[in-house]
Amino acid sequence: MAMTVHVDIVSAEEQIFSGLAEFVALPGETGELGILPGHMPLMTRIKPGAVRIKLPDHQDEELVFVAGGILEVQPKLVTVLADTAIRGRDLDEAKALEAKRQAEAQLATKSAQIDYAKAQAELMEAVAQIQAIERLRKRNH
Repeated sequence: MAMTVHVDIVSAEEQIFSGLAEFVALPGETGELGILPGHMPLMTRIKPGAVRIKLPDHQDEELVFVAGGILEVQPKLVTVLADTAIRGRDLDEAKALEAKRQAEAQLATKSAQIDYAKAQAELMEAVAQIQAIERLRKRNH
């Protein structure tokens, strides 16, 4: 049996994933992070994107979209505290594309009433969701 680490992914609403994994990859603030069992302790912020979880005795990875949050790594436990987390199978492509379109339209507006930081964050989140959906689509074909 392969070495494993316990992984918990939680959002403000619910626990999204809890179980053993051989490997976890996710979008850290400064780049992609890969976590193996026995990893040294670490705490960092994460960006919107896909958390990939390699389950023991499974060919495919489990995919969870996170809209940012905090990663805590201990040698036997990986915890992702996400602002928002959605199981890969629950992602809605049409909704993500519409959110992207709306954020781009807001950014194109030169009105002083627009919150550019919020619009940019919404755009980044929508693009990350679309990328996660595309990764799932490639995996399933």
